[in-house]
Amino acid sequence: MPGLLRGVARTAVIAGTATAVSNRVSRRQGGRWAQQDAQQQQQQEQQQAAAAPPPPAAPPPADDMTAKIEQLKQLSTLKEQGVLTEEEFAEQKRRLLG
Repeated sequence: MPGLLRGVARTAVIAGTATAVSNRVSRRQGGRWAQQDAQQQQQQEQQQAAAAPPPPAAPPPADDMTAKIEQLKQLSTLKEQGVLTEEEFAEQKRRLLG
């Protein structure tokens, strides 16, 4: 009986140690993967920011109001498509009407 108890105790210690090591390795790998994902996402955001087209330059001032209205419509379309942000749209509109 003492040999059986000793074998069970030894198995329990080995299993506990293996579980602890496995959990630690899993946490470490999870941290590394999370860090790699964050780096990849940051790189993708930087690439998208670099690849984003610059906002359209304001055309030369036109005396004709219909030309300005057409340009405002084009800017609005670009904003709706997500090419221009709200701030960029406001800046272009200010340049156009200013």
